[in-house]
Amino acid sequence: MYLCCYKRNTLEKKCKICKKSFRGRTDKLFCSVGCKNYYHKHLREATNKAATQINEYLKRNHGIALELLGKNKTQIKVYRNILEQKKFRFQYHTHFHVNSKGKMFHYIYDIAWMEFSDDEILLIKKR
Repeated sequence: MYLCCYKRNTLEKKCKICKKSFRGRTDKLFCSVGCKNYYHKHLREATNKAATQINEYLKRNHGIALELLGKNKTQIKVYRNILEQKKFRFQYHTHFHVNSKGKMFHYIYDIAWMEFSDDEILLIKKR
């Protein structure tokens, strides 16, 4: 009885990695543990590579902001072209906040920046 039910729920499928045919559960994707490990290892590598690259952009943006703020300043207005010359990437930030006046602050860890106009950016360091 159990053998009959087991056979009814198995399907002929192709492995996601090596394309060999195999039989197994309906949700099974790989023919062997080796193919499964290969898939997950390469998926992890691709994810880690993307995360590492994004983190490098964030560190660079943070360093540029710190350099412009200096040691003693908590906020400064800078022209957008100065940040662009230093290769600041505006699309990369850790989070953002909209204040009660509707102004959006983009954060890079502990430093925020806000666009005043098309030309001016306000950099603020949180205490």
